[in-house]
Amino acid sequence: MQLEIIKEDITKLRVDAIVNAANNGLLGGGGVDGAIHNAAGLELLAECKELRRVAYPGGLPTGQAVVTKGYNLPAKYIIHTVGPIYDEDENPGELLRSAYGNSLNLAEKLNLKSIAFPAISTGVYGYPKQEALHIVAEVMSSFPFKSLERVILCYFSEADREMAEKTFLKGK
Repeated sequence: MQLEIIKEDITKLRVDAIVNAANNGLLGGGGVDGAIHNAAGLELLAECKELRRVAYPGGLPTGQAVVTKGYNLPAKYIIHTVGPIYDEDENPGELLRSAYGNSLNLAEKLNLKSIAFPAISTGVYGYPKQEALHIVAEVMSSFPFKSLERVILCYFSEADREMAEKTFLKGK
C-alpha cells in the first residue's frame, strides 16, 4: 500500500472513495461534511435521508461507516464515518481507531484500490491533532491491506500536512 500525505480539497480527488467526516445525522453539516455534500449534489442528501430512514433511524453510531455513491464528485463512492467528540465521547481513541478501521474495511469489502481520508474529528470535534495522527499511524501500520493500493491523507492546511508528514516519517 502506498501512503500519500497531501494538502488538497478532498472533493477534487480522483480516487475510488473519499471518506466523509460526517455527523451522526448523515445529512450534511459544516467543514468537510458540508463541502462534500455541496460538491456531490442533492442526490447525496436524498440517499443519506433514505439511509437514515431505513438503516439508521437514530443516526450512524460513532466509529461506524456506511457507503453512498459519489454523485457529482470525481470519486465513485463516499464512505461516511462519524468520529468522536473528544471531550464528550467515552474512549475517543478507540472510537477514532474504529472510524478509520471501519472505513478501510468497507473499502476492502468493495474491493477498492484507492481511498482518501480527511483529518477525522480534529476540527470542531476537538480531537488533538498530534494525538489523532498517532492513532491514524497505528491504524495504517496494522491494517491488513488487500485490495487497497493507495491511501491518501488529505489535509486542509499546509501546517496540518507537515505535522502528518513528520509523524509518519518518524515511524520509518
